[in-house]
Amino acid sequence: MHARAVSRRTARVSGARGGARKSGGAVAGARETAAAAVAGAAGRAVVAGARGESLPREQLVEIQRARLLAAAVVAIDELGYADTTVSDVTNRARVSRRTFYELFSNREECLAAVLEDVVVLVRGEIAAAGLEGLAWCERVRGGLWAVLSFLDREPVLARVCVVQSLRGGAEVLVRREEILAGLARVVDEGRIETARGGQCTPLTAEGVVGAAFAIVYARLLRGEPGPLTGLLGELMAMIVLPYRGAAAARRELARPEPSVSPHGAPRLRAPAGGAVGDPLQGVSMRLTYRTARVLEGVAARPGASNREVAERAGIEDPGQVSKLLARLERLGLLVNTSGGHAKGEPNAWSLTSLGERVTAQLSLKDGRGREAA
Repeated sequence: MHARAVSRRTARVSGARGGARKSGGAVAGARETAAAAVAGAAGRAVVAGARGESLPREQLVEIQRARLLAAAVVAIDELGYADTTVSDVTNRARVSRRTFYELFSNREECLAAVLEDVVVLVRGEIAAAGLEGLAWCERVRGGLWAVLSFLDREPVLARVCVVQSLRGGAEVLVRREEILAGLARVVDEGRIETARGGQCTPLTAEGVVGAAFAIVYARLLRGEPGPLTGLLGELMAMIVLPYRGAAAARRELARPEPSVSPHGAPRLRAPAGGAVGDPLQGVSMRLTYRTARVLEGVAARPGASNREVAERAGIEDPGQVSKLLARLERLGLLVNTSGGHAKGEPNAWSLTSLGERVTAQLSLKDGRGREAA
């Protein structure tokens, strides 16, 4: 009997985890607060029951798992990890202890699942930011902005995953170290950027990531006011200093925050005179940070060649910048004013009238209109 119960639990946990990874995780419900996720999952089950519907076993398991994870986030944030019990979680989720142990071996495994779901969410936002193909510094900056923006939008998850996870047991701490090691690998790519970077070792990246994590941890622990995104310039200066030197660090400190939405698309600035028609209406392309950098680069240097645009936008791959420029041309945002390859001339890109209106609305400049690069 006991062996069959263990077998059933193993199968259910496996199925629930698979479903969560496909959907981005139950912790996504915390976008409206973790408590709302609990209420939403419970509500779906109640509605189904009222209709006399029989939920498929997989769907029922997913709902129960979602309720438990969301309840765990709320309980840990309220009580602290050390003082949170399985009963605290199950009482908030209105799920039996038996169901909890069918899905998780213990409290530790539950918190590890919360961490895993958050990692999936953050990776999705970084992927949506369109950072692929950018220079190392731009990739790191864009990724850091995405992480800090997520933590600002999800303060409960931020406290649980950054502060409380440090008080977890071996399984949670191992997962936390794996996450930090992954971030360190990205930063370590700075060693191939310059001769100065080549003098660094992998330990440099570990130290930089550890220091950045400690700073964010301290802010969250103390509950300091102000968004974490306000740390972007100082954290980036600290990251690039050992790889690119003091001048590059000073440039990072001077750069304004990238005005991109939490999901990667640049925000549009409403004119002082009131709202006007959205210049992006009818443009069938989602403007990522990289796309906005290209448009800003062309605006700053009309007639720029592919190479010049790539340098200004921080795109290293010539093939990627060519594809992006061609796509922007098809959308009517750019025009190639040169004779093209037929005459052996380099491309000369300029903004169209639509491109000018779109670029004018992108908040990638500071208050004095200087380029935010």
